[in-house]
Amino acid sequence: MTQHVSDIMTSDPVTVEPQTSVAAVARMMRDEDIGVVLVTEGEHLRGLVSDRDLVVRALAEGGDLDRTSVARACSDDLVTVRPDDDLDRAVELMRTHSVRRVPVVDEGDHAVGIVSIADLAIERDPGSALGDISAARPNK
Repeated sequence: MTQHVSDIMTSDPVTVEPQTSVAAVARMMRDEDIGVVLVTEGEHLRGLVSDRDLVVRALAEGGDLDRTSVARACSDDLVTVRPDDDLDRAVELMRTHSVRRVPVVDEGDHAVGIVSIADLAIERDPGSALGDISAARPNK
C-alpha cells in the first residue's frame, strides 16, 4: 500500500510572519519543544527557520536578537511536498537537497504540515537509532 505524506506529517505547523524577531521565534521553539518554524506572509509559505538557522544566521552574527527579524535567518529556497504526494517523493527530495525537513503545502502554497527525517525514521525504521531517538520523549 502506498503511503502518502499526509500519513506521517506533523499537522498544524507553527508559523510566524517575516518581521517576527529571532528572539521571539527562539522562545516559541523552546515553549513548543520544536526545532523548526515556518515563515509565512498571510497564507503563503515564504521560508523555514530551524534552531540551527537561528544560531548560525542570527546569534553568531551578533546584534540585538529582539530587533533582528526572522526573515534574515530563514531559508527561503524551499523544497515542498503536497499532502497527497507519495512518501517516497519526500524521501527523494530530502536526499537530493540534503534537507531534514520539508514543508507540506496545499495548492495555494498554504502550509499544512511538515515532514521530517525523524517522522520517516519512526515510520520506516522504528528500531533504528534515529527511530528510537526520534520517538523518545524530549529532554527537559
